Amino acid sequence: MAVVIVQDKLKKSHVDEARKEHKNYIKITADILQNIVAIGGEYHADSEKMLLENYGSKQKHIWGGGYNIDLDEFETIAIINIRPPDNRSMDILDTKVRESFLDLVKSQLSDIKSLL
Repeated sequence: MAVVIVQDKLKKSHVDEARKEHKNYIKITADILQNIVAIGGEYHADSEKMLLENYGSKQKHIWGGGYNIDLDEFETIAIINIRPPDNRSMDILDTKVRESFLDLVKSQLSDIKSLL
């Protein structure tokens, strides 16, 4: 399980570590309240567990997605996003939550393409 918490500036070593499980896709899990971004891991649940146990995150603020390397796109799809009755999809349905997630990860991971 190669999960990296991006705290300051994204580094090549972070990206390399995050790609150990999936070469063309980097899983992203973020606490949108505390502005904490975790990348990597086999499953989003790996990062979710780390955020819950080590950073005091609350599950309602943790959302998942990823970065598709081949398409150079950030995505908002993850199994951890399924939360009946409010979010019955793997995609983040609430536009404000989706925008918060994307704004945070794009800000924290803005150099990702240049570090591949």
